[in-house]
Amino acid sequence: MATAEPIDHRSRHRFRPAARLTEPLVRGGDGELRPASWDEALDRAVAGFRTARDTAPAGHAPPIGVFSCSKSTNEMNFVAQKLARVALGTNNIDSCNRT
Repeated sequence: MATAEPIDHRSRHRFRPAARLTEPLVRGGDGELRPASWDEALDRAVAGFRTARDTAPAGHAPPIGVFSCSKSTNEMNFVAQKLARVALGTNNIDSCNRT
């Protein structure tokens, strides 16, 4: 009886290439995902972040958080916290290096 090799999670799309996304998807007015251009998808993402930032109560951080990885370099974690504080306007930053 032959034993099958375990499938590495990083290569799962090798066996199901059709399951891999090849273009961005956005939700239409009916709630269904539909293909979109990169410009449209990024504009929708920016609009969502702006809405979250602008609707936060005065004196409160926006309801946006950034989660960084403890396996990243210090430089990458620095960039993540800088992005959160400067670009997104939030101090809600955490990482898994406390566990």
